[in-house]
Amino acid sequence: MKITVLAGDGIGVEVTREAVKVLRAVAGVFDLAIETDEQLIGGAGIREKGSPFPDETRAACLASDAVLLGAVGSPEFDDLLPENRPEIGLLNLRQALGGFANLRPSKAFPALIDSSPLRREIFEGTDLLIVRELLGGLYFGRPRAISETEAYNTMRYSVAEVERVARVAFEAARTRKQKVTSVDKANVLETSRLWRQTVERVAKDYPEIALEHLFVDACAMHLVTNPTRFDVVLTENLFGDILSDEAAVLTGSLGMLASATIGGAIDLYEPVHGSAPDIAGKNIANPLGAIASVAMLLRYTAKQPEAADAIERAIEKALEEGHRTADLTTDRENFAKTDELGELVARSATEFARKRANSRAV
Repeated sequence: MKITVLAGDGIGVEVTREAVKVLRAVAGVFDLAIETDEQLIGGAGIREKGSPFPDETRAACLASDAVLLGAVGSPEFDDLLPENRPEIGLLNLRQALGGFANLRPSKAFPALIDSSPLRREIFEGTDLLIVRELLGGLYFGRPRAISETEAYNTMRYSVAEVERVARVAFEAARTRKQKVTSVDKANVLETSRLWRQTVERVAKDYPEIALEHLFVDACAMHLVTNPTRFDVVLTENLFGDILSDEAAVLTGSLGMLASATIGGAIDLYEPVHGSAPDIAGKNIANPLGAIASVAMLLRYTAKQPEAADAIERAIEKALEEGHRTADLTTDRENFAKTDELGELVARSATEFARKRANSRAV
């Protein structure tokens, strides 16, 4: 299996290193052949190649089985026009790979019950999946422009774009609690009216799945007041970007969240957090989101659920044993460093993997 690794900028370099470490540890137990190819993206690509998405990077990604991304973004490029900044490399990457459905799970870990600002009785037991449409809406709509006196963007969706991501959500709900919450702003936006009409039509092919509609502002409120009501949350690009970051409060930190982008020629996996330049290079970033993204890679692309389970169990074990990075504790003196937590999860994942492999052999 060939994986293109795009560590990117800031803490992306640090957390990706730990994710690859865990991936190799588990792959060794299950005898999975893994080949990694490191390439540049974002600010790193601008510095060395003059582009946030160099041609070499594009070619490597399209020749791989999956792409593992760290993060993009650096304040040194803030004065550039939007089309030249590191973040455009991520948008170009998504377009090149063609993945239109972004899967962002958010789960309340029992061990992190005190890391969330929400009361236990509000979020305990939460286990939801946000399915975000990734190639349409304001981020990609044309025309778009900026001048000294005004700026504008275009929000656009086609029936086909909405239908294909809706089917991903309904299929996911079949393996979960069989409920889809479609989020829009149909009382204001024409694109949302089209969205709602299309989702209702797709829902007829899934009579066993319960469908509800929520306006995005109401959904934002319920995510922090009654998150256990949700199973699969389906929404468009901008709303999904915001809501999935809000859902980080349920896990205790944005650093805990993983994601998978599927549906295109090549699948893309990345933690939800950004490059966090303020803590980059300090070895204090939380690598668990990146490591959990590797578990999703093994589950969805490699079709190795036992290997994915080993990593996810190792993450939970580390949390249950009290290991916390700086974002998960108020103790400014005693916390796990990025590489320490990565090494710990790698060892535990290897142990779980060996137990699974041995039981399979028996």
